[in-house]
Amino acid sequence: MRPRLLPPRFDGRLHDPRTATVIGRWLGAAFVLCFGTGLISHLMQHPPAWLPGFPSRPVWGYRLTQGLHVASGIAAVPLLLAKLWTVYPRLFVRPPVRSARHGLERLSVGLLVGAAVLEVGTGLLNTAQWYPWPFSFVPVHYALAWVVTGSLVLHIAVKAPQIRDHWRRRSADTLALPAQDAWDRRSLLTAVGLAAGAVTVTTVGQSFTPLKGLDLLAPRHPDKGLQGLPVNRTAAAAGVGTVAADGYRLTVVGPRPFVLTLSELRGLPQYEAELPIACVEGWSKSAHWGGVRIADLLERAGAPAHARVRVISLQTRGGYRVSELDVAHARDPLTLLALRLDGEELAPDHGFPARLIAPNRPGVLQTKWVARLEVLEA
Repeated sequence: MRPRLLPPRFDGRLHDPRTATVIGRWLGAAFVLCFGTGLISHLMQHPPAWLPGFPSRPVWGYRLTQGLHVASGIAAVPLLLAKLWTVYPRLFVRPPVRSARHGLERLSVGLLVGAAVLEVGTGLLNTAQWYPWPFSFVPVHYALAWVVTGSLVLHIAVKAPQIRDHWRRRSADTLALPAQDAWDRRSLLTAVGLAAGAVTVTTVGQSFTPLKGLDLLAPRHPDKGLQGLPVNRTAAAAGVGTVAADGYRLTVVGPRPFVLTLSELRGLPQYEAELPIACVEGWSKSAHWGGVRIADLLERAGAPAHARVRVISLQTRGGYRVSELDVAHARDPLTLLALRLDGEELAPDHGFPARLIAPNRPGVLQTKWVARLEVLEA
């Protein structure tokens, strides 16, 4: 007689509300930090019409927020895995829906688990610039962030009584759990905390350079690259190739338009600035830049004080060929059309002949191979 096929059993230890509550607190904090800093990055890259713009100071503002965004996202990986391990027996309960409240709980869990796994997974692959999917990363990642946040709020609302009952170690419901599990629970939570700390310490050096010597797991090291600075998109990848110095022209369009050769740009008053490049993938590093102030070029073009600036690149492939400077960045004396990096002429992959560098600005908006500046008065 063929043996009857039995359903799987999920009766291991520590799949309890107290363990789920503690890990959930940590994971929730990581998600909130990741969402908040990611929202800042998205609004800086895609500002809505109602937003007047972000300030240009402190110069390290975006470096800090995006570093926290990627660090909290990476820390969420072991926390999410631990949380899923803790609650997975409840994902297979029968019957699947017992009541309206239970159905709402199952819906919140399904949305939260699916969206969180996809959000954290694709975000992690983005730090390595690997995109093995057919959709555009940025809009999907942004949309999923709202799905994760909304389903998290719904899940917390549904589970609030249980969370409250197991929030403290000495609460009555926690003490009612098997006493022999308490020591193992503490060991598990310690291990999960150490895992989150370990992946953070071994990756955060890509943006927090005092820890760059421990940068073992991050896909980028802040010191590795041409002229001591990493490169995300090369001149070849952008379709720029080699730009001849004697053939380069910068066109500035405004009330008093003009065109400058590279030698004429070099002959204008030159300024220096110590500014970071901070990229969305999480790496950042400060460098010494030299070049012409954008504000001086705008003055020469007769731009009004309230004018924004459109910056157009020579690149022919890839996104971010065009970016805009709001008033605060356009008039900031540290915003340069850079011609030099750490005292040397820009390498082609760093934007030769000229690139934009501005304080408190995402790296993808620090346009390379600048060919045209357009004054936008409206």
